Amino acid sequence: MKAFSKLSTLITGFLFIGASATAQQTGVDSTGLPGDHFSLQGALQLFQQSTSIEDFEKALNLESNHVNNLDLNGDGETDYIRVIDKSEKEVHAFVLQVPVSASENQDIAVIELEKTGDSTAVVQIIGDEDIYGEAVIVEPDGGGEEEAFMDYNDSKLSGPNAGYNFMTPRIVINVWAWPSVRFIYGPVYRPWISPWRWKNYPGWWRPWRPFAWQVWHPYRMHYHRPFVVVRTHRVLHAHRVYTPFRTTSVTVRTRHASTVGNYRVNRTRTTVAGPRGNKATIKKTTVTGPRGNKATRVKVRKH
Repeated sequence: MKAFSKLSTLITGFLFIGASATAQQTGVDSTGLPGDHFSLQGALQLFQQSTSIEDFEKALNLESNHVNNLDLNGDGETDYIRVIDKSEKEVHAFVLQVPVSASENQDIAVIELEKTGDSTAVVQIIGDEDIYGEAVIVEPDGGGEEEAFMDYNDSKLSGPNAGYNFMTPRIVINVWAWPSVRFIYGPVYRPWISPWRWKNYPGWWRPWRPFAWQVWHPYRMHYHRPFVVVRTHRVLHAHRVYTPFRTTSVTVRTRHASTVGNYRVNRTRTTVAGPRGNKATIKKTTVTGPRGNKATRVKVRKH
């Protein structure tokens, strides 16, 4: 443990000079990725609090909840997010999907839920790689995560992965007590498939003009503390159930190809050895905000 602590210090020293110089000019610029405008943490919190999946879908689309600020087709209005349950026995994958046009849909994220015992269940939400640049996994925060995202200057960095630490063991949260989970595994539940489609939305829904980033950023950061970004897929069966049904939009990929491509190209990996031969892989991603400011995100994985 002492040796790994020294390794942590070595890694921090190795990265601090370059990261701090970048951080000084970061501000709170959006990365330009579509995922900046949808809070995975907020969606998981709404899922936790909802008493049914229909209520959850409504909560996602209420302006006052400040979880959704997406405008994927660029029509100047926020997108409606529908929820579709892909299930197999006691495994559920709740797809959060935007109808982009009459012929195209785009998955934003999927909430994967599995019952692991008579009174235990685990859950994660995974942001789609076309929306977040890579698959981003969020779960309830019960402690640190050796492979969690780590950002230096976490008070200023933005984007879907900002503000998380690492190097302490994870505590996996049992979500059985969540109202939504008890409802899903109750006797009356039937898999929810949203009845709404492109240009056919519920009467209560009122799209709004998306918030500017400077206004939106504080809203989405409000949801970060109860949840953590991790690297480990824990809900494996649900993920296998979802994968064949993943839906993407050519329109969305084309519109954001440059930003997403830049995000992926600028990821770099470095291996650092500690004082006793312990090793960690550092993955750095440099992204450019709309004003030309650059931000460096860092992920560290212990070997």
